[in-house]
Amino acid sequence: MRRFPLAVFAIALLGPIAAGAATHHASSIEQRIQEQQRHMQNVRQRLHDKRGELQQAKVKVRDLQSQLDDTRRSIDATRAHLVSLEGQTRGVESRLAWNQRQLDAAESSLNLHRQALARRLASIYENGDLDYLDVLLGATSFSDFVERWEDLRLIVRANQQTVRDRRAAEDRVAGLRRNLEQTAAQLTYARAQQQQAQRQLGALADERAQLVTLAENQRSHVASQVADLEGLSAQEEAALEKLIVERQREEAERLEHERRARAIAGGEAPASAPIALSWPLSGPITSPFGLRNNPFGGGRMDFHPGIDIAAPTGATIAAAAPGRVIYAGWYGGYGNAVIIDHGSSVATLYGHCSQIFVTVGQDVQRGQAIAAVGSTGMATGPHLHFEVR
Repeated sequence: MRRFPLAVFAIALLGPIAAGAATHHASSIEQRIQEQQRHMQNVRQRLHDKRGELQQAKVKVRDLQSQLDDTRRSIDATRAHLVSLEGQTRGVESRLAWNQRQLDAAESSLNLHRQALARRLASIYENGDLDYLDVLLGATSFSDFVERWEDLRLIVRANQQTVRDRRAAEDRVAGLRRNLEQTAAQLTYARAQQQQAQRQLGALADERAQLVTLAENQRSHVASQVADLEGLSAQEEAALEKLIVERQREEAERLEHERRARAIAGGEAPASAPIALSWPLSGPITSPFGLRNNPFGGGRMDFHPGIDIAAPTGATIAAAAPGRVIYAGWYGGYGNAVIIDHGSSVATLYGHCSQIFVTVGQDVQRGQAIAAVGSTGMATGPHLHFEVR
């Protein structure tokens, strides 16, 4: 594995770092870090649960709003159907009136025909009611009898045809009237049904609108809780960061105290050589140290305090130098992370791990497997975020 003096990382990371000591000891700060980790994990779990609840609330609001929209569309369709039924009803009523006029005209024509027939008979026989037998017996000759017979036959035929025409007209108009009245009754019934459906849909729309309001209020309440937990999570992460810095300072003071003790006991120890760091992982650097475009969009620039090394999920991450693990666990946007203290206020961080193989307080050697590549936390894909602190 290649080794590089820390000065090599200065270009991409934080700058030259002086040498330090090698041994470490447990400290009460580690218990505080572990306790803070538990607090963070608790808040993280609560935040995860609330985000799930918020997502469910959003889905519920969306579903209820969709149902409300469907109901309102049904109301509009019912209203349009009612307008159509009103138009059909007016058309049926118009046809009923036309048929009544036709019937009245047929009856008037029949009455006129009757009057004409009566006048014709009266012209032949001026007195009394017409008796067909008397007319025939009153003939003065055979030819007169035949003429009278023909006249009576024509009169009877005309009267019968008139009666048949009248009856046919009456039957036709009556049939049309029955059909139209039946259609009108059906339209009236359909209109009543549509009006009832419109009332029911209106009540359903009101009910669903209330449900949407209640669901939206619940969503807002849960969103507020999520925001509160996100703020609390940020506070817990800041507190953990403070403890880690304090742990590094404590370790540096301990090492300095040991150095002075050795100097007093046997003379001043020579200055240590710069710490050599090895690459923790083979792979291309996909994001260097310094200002960069925010990988999550928005067109913002942010400061990247380390380097990103691309590698497949599960690839082994090795310790860059000997040291002691001062943090191992979930670390906010870093996801699952490991921090190793190498002494002299020098520490390395390994972020976005899928697995962690070490524990807090464990001493590790250069090249030792400490974690596996992943994409936990604020990551756009599997890679290692490597940072020197």
